[in-house]
Amino acid sequence: MAGGQERVAHLLRRLQRAACWCPSHSHTYSQVPEHAVLETTTDYAFEMAISNIRYGEGVTKEIGMDLQNMGARKVCVMTDKNLCKLPPVKMVLNSLAKNGINFQMYDNVRVEPTDQSFIDAISFAKKEGFDAYIAVGGGSVIDTCKAANLYASSPESEFLDYVNAPIGKGKAVTVPLKPLIAVPTTAGTGSETTGVAIFDYKELKVKTGIASRALKPTLGMIDPLHTLSMPERVVANTGFDVLCHALESYTALPYKMRSPCPSNPINRPAYQGSNPISDVWALHALRIVAKYLKRAIRDSEDHEARANMHLASGFAGIGFGNAGVHLCHGMSYPISGLVKNYKAKDYNVDHSLVVKSATWTFGGAHITSSVCFHGTNAP
Repeated sequence: MAGGQERVAHLLRRLQRAACWCPSHSHTYSQVPEHAVLETTTDYAFEMAISNIRYGEGVTKEIGMDLQNMGARKVCVMTDKNLCKLPPVKMVLNSLAKNGINFQMYDNVRVEPTDQSFIDAISFAKKEGFDAYIAVGGGSVIDTCKAANLYASSPESEFLDYVNAPIGKGKAVTVPLKPLIAVPTTAGTGSETTGVAIFDYKELKVKTGIASRALKPTLGMIDPLHTLSMPERVVANTGFDVLCHALESYTALPYKMRSPCPSNPINRPAYQGSNPISDVWALHALRIVAKYLKRAIRDSEDHEARANMHLASGFAGIGFGNAGVHLCHGMSYPISGLVKNYKAKDYNVDHSLVVKSATWTFGGAHITSSVCFHGTNAP
């Protein structure tokens, strides 16, 4: 009997030292020996993160039903002073009223947000305690709403905690956020698909932002009807934004060349470098821009062109929202912080909007444009 016990004990000790453990009963199971894991200074993986997307003329009327389905009881509707007078906001409010959704409006979003305009929206969100958000507008509105949702969900955090380093601390977002539905009204920023919120940091006169997959909207409601109210120069400027997003994400440093390799996947950045999936979306966006941008600028009644540019904006957003952008956007950030006097045509705001000036040879024509990332539909 003693000899049998010794043999069993010996067998158990041998099993304990083995590399392969039982996956059902062991907490230290390893499929391969540890020495097989490659040590690398550059990253070896990329991760795709996008919002759910709903596309179609008139889908905005469904937004009240979506919030009912989510069980939302107190909803924040964010927009700006110009858009609150235009059809996109009215369509959203009609849907909320029809479906009995309790909401409050915040229409003080600044076109081209600053740290202070973000903080004002955050204060409003914290005070009211919303359980869902709707952003109706261009990238300025959507980005402001992302920030409000983040800091209202993390009320003890300081503003610079989540702001990108080196200006902020660049902390990872680990708190759960409330549902956010983004209703883009311009065909440019693609903010309805991304986890990035951009703003001007006034103290240093530069642009920076907050970047985390946790920020991405729950649902991007891409309704082409909303682009019909965009003036000509807004269509041109936001269209060039689509072009820049697609070109820059496609030509970004490949993800395998980015360093350092994150020690934890939560630290893998939102902007990871060009990758095979982002490339697909970027190239498709470029094809649409080549076919439809000039038509969308020249004829406000060309519904096909404007609808396709609205879709291209989302496509490019998926591309750059995961691959990132580079030189063009990088140069624009210090420039935009220094411009004080220029007022972009067709933008009804009381401050400068220039982010970058670009001259492109596009479809046989030379086109010069002052590109504004966070457009508005203001007439």
